[in-house]
Amino acid sequence: MWIEENNKLHRVFTFKDFKEAFAFMAVVAEIANRLNHHPTWTNTYNKVEMWLSTHDAGDIVTAKDHELAKSIDAVLKQ
Repeated sequence: MWIEENNKLHRVFTFKDFKEAFAFMAVVAEIANRLNHHPTWTNTYNKVEMWLSTHDAGDIVTAKDHELAKSIDAVLKQ
């Protein structure tokens, strides 16, 4: 579940292993490019942590962030 904190949407994703986490990141990268809206993220082994905010709106959460979050969540349902 995404949590809004410090003017960002935040979520941690945990996968079986690094390969699964990296595959998820590759799919999200394609979505982010298509939407022209890119997350701040980290990856350590099987964990991917993301923060979404709209930099050109003053680094706050906007509809763009909610749209990207919804698209990312849809990846997990596939």
